[in-house]
Amino acid sequence: MQEIKQIAVVGGGLIGMSWASLFLARGMEVVVVEPRSEAKIELQHFVKDAWPQLQALGLTVTDTVRHARFCTDVQALADVDYVQENGPDRLEVKRQMVRQLEDVIAPDVVIASSTSSLLASDIQSAARHPQRILVAHPMNPPHLVPMVELVAGRQTSAASMQIAEAFYRQMQRVTIRLQKEVVGHLANRLTSALYREAVHIAAQGIASVKDIDQAIAYGPGMRWALLGPHLTYHLGGGAGGYRHYLDHLGPTQEARWRELGTPELTEALINILVAGVEEELDGQDKASLTQRRDQALVELFKLKKKYGL
Repeated sequence: MQEIKQIAVVGGGLIGMSWASLFLARGMEVVVVEPRSEAKIELQHFVKDAWPQLQALGLTVTDTVRHARFCTDVQALADVDYVQENGPDRLEVKRQMVRQLEDVIAPDVVIASSTSSLLASDIQSAARHPQRILVAHPMNPPHLVPMVELVAGRQTSAASMQIAEAFYRQMQRVTIRLQKEVVGHLANRLTSALYREAVHIAAQGIASVKDIDQAIAYGPGMRWALLGPHLTYHLGGGAGGYRHYLDHLGPTQEARWRELGTPELTEALINILVAGVEEELDGQDKASLTQRRDQALVELFKLKKKYGL
């Protein structure tokens, strides 16, 4: 299997900067392509701030902060071994990026898209080398949240999937392979299902935005940070395990499923949600929220590792 040392991060927004930080920490040579020239300074600051977190997680190969090469044009990518694409989540934009990349990179270089919802089959449909295109979707921020969803398109080769999986495992990521394509992949579908009901509850005036968030953050969210829903309910079944839980409490789950809502994001509802978040943030240090979240993610990952969860 080919050795990967030079990584192209195409798209230098939040996701791209986070990927670049991880790849640099793992010893890769990284070139970031982003049309906004001011993104070069943003990237340098992001990597510098991320480095202590990556060190705390044991992901760095050196204590010295490493930096990526920055450019505004894909022409600089002729010698890269792997492409992590992070462009806007619009199909025609993705296809245009693929066309530009295929004019420059070698035919066997994998193009992995960070798309949160689009299908690899659609992205690769007009490509000259569709077999090397796949979805590699992270959760934000990728340098701290280890999951990566790998999804093949109809024309993606098994070799490309193997290369991608081996690469992300080298980056110390937890790889998940979907058995079939679906809009939103796996993790985003699960989070969207919860979010839909959170929006419905707010729309119906059942609870405030703040209380909805606290219900998750201090309730099931604490368990979900350690175990997924199936294992959580397995433990809820006591000595009888998951089967006992489903036999005993499955009907109550079905009753709740039938009551779940299907809200529409009208302007009025958007105003309610935004006002609710502003109320929730009142009295907090808003400027440090991301930093506090990221540091907590570091400590959470270390805790999960300590207890084998």
